This record gives sequence, structure tokens and C-alpha cells, in this order.
Amino acid sequence: TAVTLCKKNLLVLTVATKQTEGFQRFRRSAQFFNYKVQVLGLDEEWKGGDDKKPAGGGQKVRLLKSALKQYVDKEDLIILFIESYDVLFASGPTELLKKFKQAKSKVVFSAENYIYPDRKLEAKYPQVRDGKRFLGSGGFIGYASNLKKLVEEWKGQDDDSDQLFYTNVFLDPEKRESINISLDQRSRIFQNLNGALVLMRHELTQGVDAKKLSCPIMCNMVNCLLQLQLNYLGNYIPQIWTFETGCTVCDEGLRSLTGFKDEALPMILIGIFIEQPTPFLSQFFLRLRNLRYPKQRIQLFIHNHEQHHLMQVDSFVKEHGKEYLAVKVIGPDDEVENAEARNLGMDLCRKDPGCDYYFSLDAEIVLKNTETLRILIEQNKLVIAPLVSRHEKLWSNFWGALSPDGYYARSEDYVDIVQRRRVGLWNVPYISSVYLVKAKVLRSELDQGDLFHSGKLDTDMAFCHNVRNQGVFMYLTNRHQFGHILSLENYQTTHLHNDLWQIFSNPEDWREKYIHENYTAALKGKLVEMPCPDVYWFPIFTDIACDELVEEMEHYGQWSTGDNTDSRIQGGYENVPTIDIHMNQIGFEREWYKFLLDYIAPITEKLYPGYYTKTQFELAFVVRYKPDEQPSLVPHHDASTFTINIALNRVGTDYEGGGCRFLRYNCSIRAPRKGWTLMHPGRLTHYHEGLPTTKGTRYIAVSFLDP
Repeated sequence: TAVTLCKKNLLVLTVATKQTEGFQRFRRSAQFFNYKVQVLGLDEEWKGGDDKKPAGGGQKVRLLKSALKQYVDKEDLIILFIESYDVLFASGPTELLKKFKQAKSKVVFSAENYIYPDRKLEAKYPQVRDGKRFLGSGGFIGYASNLKKLVEEWKGQDDDSDQLFYTNVFLDPEKRESINISLDQRSRIFQNLNGALVLMRHELTQGVDAKKLSCPIMCNMVNCLLQLQLNYLGNYIPQIWTFETGCTVCDEGLRSLTGFKDEALPMILIGIFIEQPTPFLSQFFLRLRNLRYPKQRIQLFIHNHEQHHLMQVDSFVKEHGKEYLAVKVIGPDDEVENAEARNLGMDLCRKDPGCDYYFSLDAEIVLKNTETLRILIEQNKLVIAPLVSRHEKLWSNFWGALSPDGYYARSEDYVDIVQRRRVGLWNVPYISSVYLVKAKVLRSELDQGDLFHSGKLDTDMAFCHNVRNQGVFMYLTNRHQFGHILSLENYQTTHLHNDLWQIFSNPEDWREKYIHENYTAALKGKLVEMPCPDVYWFPIFTDIACDELVEEMEHYGQWSTGDNTDSRIQGGYENVPTIDIHMNQIGFEREWYKFLLDYIAPITEKLYPGYYTKTQFELAFVVRYKPDEQPSLVPHHDASTFTINIALNRVGTDYEGGGCRFLRYNCSIRAPRKGWTLMHPGRLTHYHEGLPTTKGTRYIAVSFLDP
């Protein structure tokens, strides 16, 4: 057919002085649809203008004029001249040529809604009933002979405006008629990402085949916001991701680290940023040490802005700093602010010839995947972030879109990406908190020393703004589970061990730090013992939970006198007094109740069938037994339906003696295990006593519970 014959005679010309990620995306889409592409100006210095002179581009006209000389005799050759950094093909040559034929012109230019670069020329444009009125220079298609006539009068400089040149040709009625130029006013060939974008997003996110889209070429020659929209669409077109196939390009260009000896692995500089009081910092450093990557291929740059964390940072560096290739610490006394510190960390890698990657990691990131560094390196992108989000929340470390003023906007696929219903690699406009950057891009496109300032934008937004402006893509991967983000909003630093109070704000991290590793087994009944009739024994607390609770009580220090008179309880009289501190005295009553509901109540319901209502507790306190203070407790009933009694330190190590004896059964538990709890009925049947502590100090946490 005529169209088939023309398909063989279609040539795509584009200008690309550098093989940017935008160019690679363009080339991938061209290859997908089998377009024949010739690249002009590759490795040539770009002199066509920059952001300070946006109306440049004359270099493209010069290159086109020169290239057309070799096609003078090819009357039937059709040439598509198109941008490459911000263009995607959305269908193949057959569809393109069909629509070109229907235009009935020898040259068809893309059209725009806005006149550029000279608004005074608006009156000279022909009026249109509907569609786009103004010429866009970023894409046009025509016969080679007609394009030669189009550019034959070009004598401009490389940084002159190509758009103004083509506009003046078009607005000259004689030249327009002689060359036979028209505009693609209804975007049947060129879609400048305006107007139909929402519809396209809907089609794409429903998994529509890109080949069936009505517009062959999707391009952006208008502004940065539309560039981001093109990046969004580039996550799907052409067939990059569909519901049926998932990600089709995620394994392209991988850099495998398999088989590399430790000394041959890339060197990484990890920038660690502690910018505000942050819970679970000791666990953060533990996870850092557990990353599966040789420490002698890692340098650390630590910026600690918080005096509160000075001891934790110093302890980590003192104990483990020598394991790493190098460690540099900037502390609160250095008075280095966030953006400046981030510039310094990145610059350390930029200026070190041995540095291959820069990994930025904020202290609120809980990076549980020990393979993270290897996964990100193997993905082989210039800038890539692993997906992390707040536990069971939609708050994450990326944005899928930006608002017109450059702030957060939710993309249509955002929720699916966060919840990993769509898994792949995503070109996104904003990342933060944790990301990997190739050192080579820090020495090229991102070689400016200050990436973390831009107008009034905050540090992370400024970084992303500057990266986008250099045409560097920021990718997010959710191909693996990586971890989550801590909530910092309610973190108080007024206690000795502030993490204890985080059971509401960061329940998963609280559980990991404070709840015994075998608790889940106990919940299933596997580790529950019954040392005495109806007395149950199971693991509940980690050693660190026990230690911190004891230290918190001793830090508070206002132990009761052990008298019967006790103003802390209702009625003011304690029948069987102990030397203790109540949870509410240290402001821990609400948190303790949450602990009882989340961890004790589920086991209670299994062990004492029928008690299914929410647990209430009358009293919760930590008791201290000492030989010279109060070594034991006389036989008594507890004023509770049942009681829990958690051993907070270790017999034989911290104290000797102690334990609990149930008189009716003549049954004693003389070696309570640290972190394990005894649970027993309080009234009537389980008359019991505290056995004497003969040496050291014994601590137990006691709660009286009533379902």
C-alpha cells in the first residue's frame, strides 16, 4: 500500500548532544515501535542556549539544515524532526504516516495553546475555530525537499530562537503556501501534554495498550510541570508497565555484583543525618552495621544536629568506627545546618576519586532489608530511592506528582505504588530521606557545589528541584520490601529512656525493641508453661525493656516507704505494702495500659477462657526487694481477678534468693526468668508470698488486672 511504501521512506531526525536519561527513554520508545532514528549533534558542545536564555535552539536548525543536504534527491523521503529529551512515541510509523497523509500538507508542525517567544506576533496568526492556534518548534514532519526549503534561509546563531525562525516562516503567507505548511491544531500527530492528559492517565492506568492511543507522538515543549507529566507517562508508555505484564524494563541494564570479591565492590560514602530528636537511634546504628556490604568499602559521614543524641553517636563511633574505611562526624557544636551538611556529605564523595556511590540516609528511616545497598547498585540508575513509608500509612519518601507551585500533589498511581499493588521502577519528581546517587553524575550534571538550596524551598525539595533542572531522572523502586519511616511528631526527650514512650507513635519499632522475640510463639501457646496450678509463665519483655524500666524507676528515685499508709491509692491504706514506684508517677500509665491491651490481653483470653472484655488494671508498679530494705512479702491475696508479675532482672547475676510461693499448692517458683511474666489468679485460690531476696536487688513489674 501507499502507506507501507512510505513507511520504508520515513526517517526520524533528532538532536541530542548528550545521551541523557530522557534521550534513552526516547530511543527505547523509538525501538519499541521500529522507528529508524538518526541522531544529530551527538557529543557536540551544546551552544543553543540555557535556562537563562530559554528562547535559544538555533543549533538544532543548523544541524537539520546540514543533514538535509544528503537527502536532496529523495523526493519521497518523509522526515520527522523531533526533540528527544522530552518526547515519547505512543504509536508506530503506520499510524503516524496515516495522520500525516490526512493532513494534506507537505509540512505539519506541532501546535500549542500559547504563543512563544514573541507575543506581539499573535495578531498575525490565522484564526482557528477550535484547537491549538500557535506553532510549536519541538516537532514537525514533512517531505525532505519541503523541509530543505523551510530551513534554506537560516543564517542565525546557535543560540538564536529556532521557534521564532519557524514562526516567521509560517506567518509569511507566501512562504507558508510555497512550502505548504500547516499546524497540527487538533493534536492528531503531536500531543503537547495539554488538555487530554487526564484522559490519557486514566487510559494508561487502566492498562490500555499504548499502541492504541490516538496520538503517535507525546512531547513537551512548554514548561517544567508538563515535563513531570511526561515523566509520569513514561512509566507506562510504551508498555513499560501494565497490569498484565508488570514492569517490562526493570531488568534492563542491571549491574550484577554477583561474584565480586569484597575489595572489588564499589566504594560507597553513606551520609547519615540526625536532624531532630529521633527515637530508636541505637537500633538505627545496629541496622547500619547489619547491612550486607563490606565495611571496608564504606565511608561514613555523620551529621548529628542534636545534643540529645551526642552520647549515642559517640558510642557508635567509638565501638564500631574502626570497622569502616573512614568516619567523619559533624556534631551539634559545629553549628552546621541541614542543607550545608548535606552539601558537605555529597561533596566528600564528589571530590574523592575512589568514591563510586553516595548513599544518603536519614536517621528516621528503618532500613530492614540488609541487601538494600546491593539492590540499589545493581539497578544501575543515576539516582534511585528505595520505597519506605510510615507503618500502615500512605506517608512515604516520594511524591508521584507536583502541584503547579511545585509542592505535593498525589498522582493517580501513588497509593498503588506505596501499597505495592504496582511493583516496578518509577520516574518520580521528588524523593527524600534515603537514596543512592552515582558519583559520576555528581561530577557531571550535578557538579554544582550547592544542590540543597533553591529559593525558599526546603532542603529536600531544593535538591529534587536542582536534580530535575539538570535533566537527571529520580527513580523509586518498590520491587522489594525495604523498611519504613518513623513518626517523629510525638517524640519527647524529657525521660531517661524516651523510646519506652513510643508505643503509640511507632508501635512496630516499640515491639521490635521491647517485646521478647518468642512472644509470638507464646501467643500460639508453644512457650507457655504452668509451673504451678493455674499459674502461667511465658516470655514478654526483652532484656533491654527490663533494663530500661528499672533504670527509669531508679532515675525517678522516689520509692515508697513500704508503710501501710499510702496516699497514692484510693482510701490511702495498703494492706500488704511494698517498696515500689507506680507507673503513673513516671507518666507511664497510659503506655503501660496500651502494653497490657496489646500484649497481655490476647494471651489472657486464651489462658482464661470467658474473659473477653477489655482489660482494666487497678494498679501497675515496679517493686524493689533488697535484703536490708524489704527482702520479702508476707502471704497475701492480690486485689485483682488476676495478676501479672514480670521479672526485670536475673537471679544468680543481679540478686540471690527471691521468687514466689503459692501456699495452697505448696508450689514455689525460685528462678524467675528475666523478661518472663507469671500470670496467676489474684483472689481466693492463689494465696502467695514473696520469698526472701538474700543478696543484691530484685525488681519485678506488677499489674493487678480485672477483665
